[in-house]
Amino acid sequence: MSDASQLLPQRRNALYQDVAERLREKIYDYELLPDSWIDEPALAAELGISRTPLRESLKLLAAEGLVQMEPGRGCRVVKISLEDLAELFPVMALLEGRCAFEAARKLGAGDLETLEAIHAELEAAAAAGDIAAYYAGNYRFHECVQTLSGNRWLIRATSDLRRILKMHRGRQLLAPGRMEASLAEHRILMDCFRRRDPDAAQRVMAAHLEDQGLALQRYVAEGGRLHAPAPLPGARAAR
Repeated sequence: MSDASQLLPQRRNALYQDVAERLREKIYDYELLPDSWIDEPALAAELGISRTPLRESLKLLAAEGLVQMEPGRGCRVVKISLEDLAELFPVMALLEGRCAFEAARKLGAGDLETLEAIHAELEAAAAAGDIAAYYAGNYRFHECVQTLSGNRWLIRATSDLRRILKMHRGRQLLAPGRMEASLAEHRILMDCFRRRDPDAAQRVMAAHLEDQGLALQRYVAEGGRLHAPAPLPGARAAR
């Protein structure tokens, strides 16, 4: 059995929470494939832990919608269909739209500077044609807007869905022309934040999320794979 101190982050939370974070990474990186059964003894041995914290972590991931517990059979990674994503993106559009509304309403000078800095990274990544860097910057931008909303209930609901969409959201950038279109949408959104216009920010952000969903559908329709390892090179940097 491996030394847990070498495999798990330095503990600040309960052990099962650290284990859950490791399992999320494995799911997002497709080390644990969608619809695959989780080999609990092998995973516990790999992480150098007992089955008890592993099972507690799996219960946490089940509550987040990343795995499914099946009594008498075990636990497997959830497989999200394109139809599921078509239903999830409009819900996410409502939530992130509201995040943008609240953020624009409460935005301070320092907050705007933070958004400007991240947006500059998006501009640079798009100019370089670096999809992985754009994905990482885009993730930070949306996370920042969510935080700036300052509404803990909204942040909680949005975070729950972000965990599910994270496996697939970046793939929409693989659709031809999508990165450029996304940047154009971000430019309009930044203008809303500069003007501190909550209503416009909400509309633009909601439309941005809906366009992400449509781009993902186009990507799949044109032969892209929804469930495959490493959707974007370097995408782990977004976490």
